Amino acid sequence: MPASAAVVLTPLHILYLIGVLTVLAVMVLRRDTPIVCVLFLFLIGAVGLRSFVGGIQTVFCASLYAAREFMEIIATIALVTALSKCMGELGSDRLLMEPMSKIMKTPARTWWLLGITMFLFSLFLWPSPSVALVGAIMIPFAIRAGLSPLAAAMAMNLFGHGFALSYDVVIQGAPAISAAAAGISAADILSQAGPVFLTMGIVTVLAAFILNRSSMSEPVRIAEHARISGKDRFDESNPAATQDDSIKEHPISGPNDADEPAQAPESRRAARIMAVCIPAAFLLDIISMLALDLNGTDATSVVSGTAVLLMCLGAVLGFGKQSPEKVTQYLTDGFLFAIRIFAPVIVIGAFFFLGGSGISQILGRDFGNGILNDWALWLAAKTPLNPYIAAAFQLFIGCLTGLDGSGFSGLPLTGALAQTFGAATQASVPILAALGQIGAIFVGGGTIVPWGLIPVAAICNVNPVELARKNLAPVLTGLFAAFLAACFMLL
Repeated sequence: MPASAAVVLTPLHILYLIGVLTVLAVMVLRRDTPIVCVLFLFLIGAVGLRSFVGGIQTVFCASLYAAREFMEIIATIALVTALSKCMGELGSDRLLMEPMSKIMKTPARTWWLLGITMFLFSLFLWPSPSVALVGAIMIPFAIRAGLSPLAAAMAMNLFGHGFALSYDVVIQGAPAISAAAAGISAADILSQAGPVFLTMGIVTVLAAFILNRSSMSEPVRIAEHARISGKDRFDESNPAATQDDSIKEHPISGPNDADEPAQAPESRRAARIMAVCIPAAFLLDIISMLALDLNGTDATSVVSGTAVLLMCLGAVLGFGKQSPEKVTQYLTDGFLFAIRIFAPVIVIGAFFFLGGSGISQILGRDFGNGILNDWALWLAAKTPLNPYIAAAFQLFIGCLTGLDGSGFSGLPLTGALAQTFGAATQASVPILAALGQIGAIFVGGGTIVPWGLIPVAAICNVNPVELARKNLAPVLTGLFAAFLAACFMLL
């Protein structure tokens, strides 16, 4: 008799399944899920440990376990964001962008340049700060080249919040969350499922370009889009449309905006030096990673350490005696930004870690197998579950969890399910985890659901619902291609 037939479901399994379904239902309703996760953490702890106090302790222990799992990537995002804050204050971000504007001659070329620039900056700085950085400087040039604001928004969105954020090969934030829940390393996901990520990204952007090429150069009023003031941003009266601080700090302006305050000679010199040092340093990082075969935590630490050293250098060059206070300010801003992203993810992850091997460290050694793992083994014994059905489930569930507009909140679930389905069907856990990650990020990270598109829509001055509608066909095409690629690799 197969081992899966020996799995006995208990009230704990039933309660956990109810919790998972409840979380999914709340996501579909576009409501926040941490309160649901906290409730079920308490109930599962109380039932599993047969103690009211045990339930209370489980809420804390599970959250602490999740925080430890995510701390590396929280610190990475914080330090990279600190660098982007320094770049914005010095003005080196403008110097890095302006050479691109000189070759923006046609709408088609401009679309690709804008998208590729957003992709590269998002890999190293993440999309949220990159939207402000790239949009504030390149959008006015793109509009002058004849690119419509909607097409510009599509390029920034699909290359940044879609392709770069789902792959996340440099900072490795999304892969780290998926890998932690799946019980594997981020390097496993990036290496084994690399073709799936590339298929999704390349097919999506190619489909977007082909389907929308004829409408990219619609006539627009340059003056209308070359400046976005606070009162002109889309739906500013709606609280849901409130922008990130990074976007508010970088309103779109022309390259020669007369209202821009003049920089001191020291700041201009520091900006020029940093505009050279930053790409050179990250290029050396990439060469070092390839030469020394660094990946996972080792590669992330190189990027993070470089970012904080560059931030300190920029503060010293630009602000001299004020640099100690500036460094503190940048670090504070960076960690506040990272915590705002990960505070709910930690609580959500705490709940879904119970589904995998984390349960033994949260509830104790008596709980050897994850609850979701038991469900998958039971399901495999009762239904014709195979790697391809598991892949379809992963992609569907990833897309479903992305409906809350977060993208990251569903990764603990898809990661845990990848481990579960992999054990039940002998399929590749990294590939299954990648499918769930692609679905969650592309849908929820900011390419499909309108409430996840607000930052890009605002900085390009377009309607987020219209942007979501334009993105739908290319993203669905990419998801289908990624599924086929995954099935081919699972053969």
